[in-house]
Amino acid sequence: MKIEKISENKKQFLDLLLLADEQENMIDRYLTRGDVFALYDDDVKSVCVVVPIDGQTCELKNIATDEKYQGKGYGTALIHFIVDFYKNDYKTMLVGTGDTPAILSFYERCGFEKSYRVKNFFTENYDHPMFEGDIQLVDMIYLKRDL
Repeated sequence: MKIEKISENKKQFLDLLLLADEQENMIDRYLTRGDVFALYDDDVKSVCVVVPIDGQTCELKNIATDEKYQGKGYGTALIHFIVDFYKNDYKTMLVGTGDTPAILSFYERCGFEKSYRVKNFFTENYDHPMFEGDIQLVDMIYLKRDL
């Protein structure tokens, strides 16, 4: 397994990024200014995008693992890598996600804790209703982790 920072042709991972953020114009808002990391285990299994917020904070804007390989630890390995990668540059990492128990518990297992909520984020920023399983996403829940 290896993880690489991707500097060029970031959109080559669009199909994977759309698993976590299913509207391309929303991904376009952060992809060019973000750092993209790809985790390979023979081929690409997982990708993420990290964006600077200010001199002390960065945000994990997107993390996605190929559906065939979810639940095998690739996403967790990628988070551990980026936390270590940024620990000397930032004090805090944020991540925003939908208000669903499975996703929230994943981030909590990775050392994040709930921080704040942005009301109606998904209903006001996406052109269609967003669902995670049976749960419609309405509010964005932000979690934070000290680096």
